[in-house]
Amino acid sequence: MPYGIYISAEGANAQNRRLDVIANNMANVDTVGFKQDVATFMSRYSEAIQRGMASPGDGSINNIGGGVKVIDVTTDFSPGAFEHTGNPLDFAITGNGFFVIKGDDGKPLLTRAGNLMLDATGQMVTESQQQPVLDQQGDPIVLSPNLPWSISPEGFIAQDGRVRAIAISQPKSYDELVKVGNNLFRPLGKVDVVPLAERSVRQGYLEKSAADSVRQMMAMIESTRGFEANTRMIQAHDTTTGTLISRVLRG
Repeated sequence: MPYGIYISAEGANAQNRRLDVIANNMANVDTVGFKQDVATFMSRYSEAIQRGMASPGDGSINNIGGGVKVIDVTTDFSPGAFEHTGNPLDFAITGNGFFVIKGDDGKPLLTRAGNLMLDATGQMVTESQQQPVLDQQGDPIVLSPNLPWSISPEGFIAQDGRVRAIAISQPKSYDELVKVGNNLFRPLGKVDVVPLAERSVRQGYLEKSAADSVRQMMAMIESTRGFEANTRMIQAHDTTTGTLISRVLRG
């Protein structure tokens, strides 16, 4: 089979994978605290090398390359813009750090989404899945609905003479965070408490999605055109090969 078909097929496959990533970003342009994903491309060995039928650097025609492929899908942790809501249970972290949530399996999860609420028992939970929000000691935060409470710019919640810090933690590396759905991340390694001098929480604000709808639409158009160009090349190679075979058979 001509190399051109392999190269075009891999190019179409890479663009299709990128389209899936972009579609997920676009679906979350209004999701609070969402972090967009980015598909990373790299050059690909020829099909013969991929199949182990040849070795890189052997000086043969197999060293012409095999197009591109998606090597990884990474998360861009750039912060989103802040939106003022006026809701006292909406919080936005400025700078580094994540809110710590108790997962369904009891293990901590991280999120930048600060749209919280109080359940029927006064427990502070996430608005989307109603999962408990933890304090810095790892305990759920429970507030009395009948008593006033306040939160300091450093994220310390005070009610009826009791003060506790809402948990704000940071992984050693963003590479240690894995998306688990519902705008939550599972840390694969140890997370550190954000130092007091670096803690900053804005009440009545939310961090909006970092995925910009216009840029995502432009990326989708670009990737769609790339996919279509590769499929047209496959069709052209197929037509050329069919014509050549017909001429050989007639001869």
